[in-house]
Amino acid sequence: MSWFTESNRWKHFVLAIPEGIVSLWFALGCGTGMEVKDCHYDPDNKNKPIYRWSWKNWDWLDWTCTALGGLVGSLIKIGILYLIFKLSPIYLLMLL
Repeated sequence: MSWFTESNRWKHFVLAIPEGIVSLWFALGCGTGMEVKDCHYDPDNKNKPIYRWSWKNWDWLDWTCTALGGLVGSLIKIGILYLIFKLSPIYLLMLL
């Protein structure tokens, strides 16, 4: 579980849950934006921005933790809507 605690991945997961309640696509967009921001910073000195794109700074585990948190939030939203409105599960999947 050490991979989950490094690089604040747990924050990516936890903060993506409310985003996922809004929309899974919103959570994916926020995760992508966070990673783009990280790509614009020097890996040796996180406080120093660099003004060029660098794929080597992209962290797929951070992005995946954000996506999984968004999925959890979306499933919570689907569960709440199902309990309130008793909608068909097929219709609820369209709300992701």
